[in-house]
Amino acid sequence: MLKRNKQIRELAEVNELAHRLVSDSTLNDGNIAPPTKAQISLLMAELGRKGGKKGGKRRLQTMTSTERSEVARKAAKARWKK
Repeated sequence: MLKRNKQIRELAEVNELAHRLVSDSTLNDGNIAPPTKAQISLLMAELGRKGGKKGGKRRLQTMTSTERSEVARKAAKARWKK
């Protein structure tokens, strides 16, 4: 009597599962609508807020006083240029 090889069946099950997952995820049945510009805008705003609020404070801590004054001077020129 031949011995059963469990490893071959396990590999086949993994391959079947992978095939099913790929086919389910790439199935184009048209139910998923593309996001609107408003939805994209909200998502990008959330992503920007995620790291943006900490960035300015941390940037000021690492800058020297001359670098801060240069940045402020550049900002003032941009405001008064209008």
